[in-house]
Amino acid sequence: MPARSDRLDRPLCTPGRPVADAPAKRIVGWREWVRFPELSDVMIKAKFDTGARTSALHAWDITPFEKAGEPWIAFQLHPLQRNDAERIDCQAPLHDRREVVNSGGGRELRYVILTTLRLGDAAWPIEVTLTNRDEMGFRLLVGRTAMHGRLVVDPDRSYVHGRRRKKKKKTRAAAALSRGDGGEAR
Repeated sequence: MPARSDRLDRPLCTPGRPVADAPAKRIVGWREWVRFPELSDVMIKAKFDTGARTSALHAWDITPFEKAGEPWIAFQLHPLQRNDAERIDCQAPLHDRREVVNSGGGRELRYVILTTLRLGDAAWPIEVTLTNRDEMGFRLLVGRTAMHGRLVVDPDRSYVHGRRRKKKKKTRAAAALSRGDGGEAR
C-alpha cells in the first residue's frame, strides 16, 4: 500500500474531465420555473434547495378520499407567489404519509404524492409532500431526493431553463377589435 502522503498527493479525478460512465447532469439555477403535467400543468416557481431532503408543494384544503378502493388526496394550489386569486383543484393517488422535519425544526406528518416534474424539456417522477407554504418565499421546494443523479445547482444562476411568459394585456383598441365594434363608443 502506498504511503499516506502519496495517496493525498494524487487527485482522485482529473479536474475538468468527466468521470467515466457518469451520467450527464443538467445545470439548474437556484430558482426555476417548473410544471407538474399531472396537476393541471400550471407553471410554478421552484427553489432548488440542496439543504432540503424532501420536496414540498404549497397546498391547502387537503382532503384524503378513496377512489376505486384506493387512497387518493384532493387539494388546492395557489401556483403564484403573493397571489391567492388563482386556485387550482387537484387530485392524486396517495403515495405515502410520512413525518418530515420542517424549516423551523419541528416535526410534521405530511401526505406524499408521486407525480411528474417537468423542467424545460426534461421530465421525471418525484415524491412531493403537501404542506402549507404560505409564509415561505416559494410555492415549491425541490429537495435533494428529486435532484439526485439528474441535476447540479448553480447558486449564482436563476431561470437557466427559461422564464414564465406573462400574459399580455389587451389594449383598448385590441379589445374593441375582438368585440367587433372597431373601437367606436356606444
